Amino acid sequence: MDINDHKVVMDMPIFKTLSEVADETNTEAYVIGGFVRDLLLGRDVTDLDVVTVGDGIEFARSVSKKLDNQPVKVFKNFGTAMLKFAEWDLEFVGARKESYARDSRKPEVEPGTLNDDQLRRDFSINALAISLNKHDRGELSDPFNGVNDLKAGVIRTPTDPHTTYSDDPLRMMRAIRFATQLGFNIEDASLSAIAEMKNRLDIVSAERISAELNKIILSAKPSIGFKLLFRTGLLNEFFPELVNLQGVEEQDGIRHKDNFYHTLEVLDNVAAESDNLWLRWSAILHDIAKPPTKRFQPGTGWTFHGHEDRGARMVPKIFKRLKLPLDHQMKFVQKMVALHLRPIALTKEEATDSAIRRLLFDAGDDIDDLMILCKSDITSKNEKKVRKYLSNYERVKERLVEVEEKDKVRNWQPPISGDEIMRIFGIKPSREVGIIKNSIKEAILEGEISNDPEEARQFMLQKGEKLGLSPKD
Repeated sequence: MDINDHKVVMDMPIFKTLSEVADETNTEAYVIGGFVRDLLLGRDVTDLDVVTVGDGIEFARSVSKKLDNQPVKVFKNFGTAMLKFAEWDLEFVGARKESYARDSRKPEVEPGTLNDDQLRRDFSINALAISLNKHDRGELSDPFNGVNDLKAGVIRTPTDPHTTYSDDPLRMMRAIRFATQLGFNIEDASLSAIAEMKNRLDIVSAERISAELNKIILSAKPSIGFKLLFRTGLLNEFFPELVNLQGVEEQDGIRHKDNFYHTLEVLDNVAAESDNLWLRWSAILHDIAKPPTKRFQPGTGWTFHGHEDRGARMVPKIFKRLKLPLDHQMKFVQKMVALHLRPIALTKEEATDSAIRRLLFDAGDDIDDLMILCKSDITSKNEKKVRKYLSNYERVKERLVEVEEKDKVRNWQPPISGDEIMRIFGIKPSREVGIIKNSIKEAILEGEISNDPEEARQFMLQKGEKLGLSPKD
């Protein structure tokens, strides 16, 4: 949509309904915020925020009646109401003005005018409003030149940025998130204010910070946001481990790469291949333990031995601090970090069937994601080396398919269960049962026997005999 052609929305049924309710209830009402911004940018949007000069909850109830009594969710503590209709998610709130205590993000709120409500918004591009009222229906209210900022691609606060960010420090994260998502620049004064006020982020909960961070991570090019977070100092406030990756050390004329910027390159590479948030987190954390494992060995150079294992052990602490999920998502990231070197190692040499089987066994159904991470991690400035690795990478992918078709070890299930071992030998749960089960697994992974129940049974009988066991049936 052309940035000046916003009145066409008034022809949409939902806007006709909202306008009718405004007229019938004699309520001053406006569509405001993100919907207007995205409408003018031509982005798809189904979230609709309506602000009323008066009781927003009552207005929502009147709209509900007009829409065949669609259910209304009321949040009295916030003075808001929500309802769904067709593809639309509508939220209603009364116009208000706010004042903040220095040690809290929760403002003192009192009823206000449209201008008061626009003044409390975080950025000029989010303060735009379209009238639903009879006398000026469809007119755009733009008190802070938000349209010009949209055209120029600028993130700017409605008032002094120090006041805006002091009132609600989460807005510093939001500024960087919008800049990343929209490809906009943050106004210089605003960017400087973020750097000056970064410590104010201390009063924001980890959940809120992570919610904004995840939106940055899910953007088309997340590195934009991380570079801004690093430049302003915000990143160090909540993610010092990532900041510690930055920098290059030299000894005996040998330098290692800057692992912070390498990580961002890997993240962008993954983002180009996958929308999986947790795979993107795996890219962020894949080298997180390089600083504590960094060593210089004369004649060899810089090493980071064991950084994959130590990095996997660091994941729970980071997830817990950032209030990220501690269940299967965290375990997936741990797994990716722990295994991220395995496919790369196979690209450097002729991989044996055994090595391929073990990779399939350890990665299971996550092998495809692991291979995306592996490919994304190839970022050398040496084009010849990159071409070689990518060529070998494709060969490893082919071998994974070949071996899996033959041996079926992806999501491997033991061909002989522990219960069956105990029944055949007439024994109870014991060390011997574990030894036999593990021996069968190792024999299959090493290619000594195929992943076949009958071959596994014969192997089990031989192993049992060596352990002094004999079959009872």
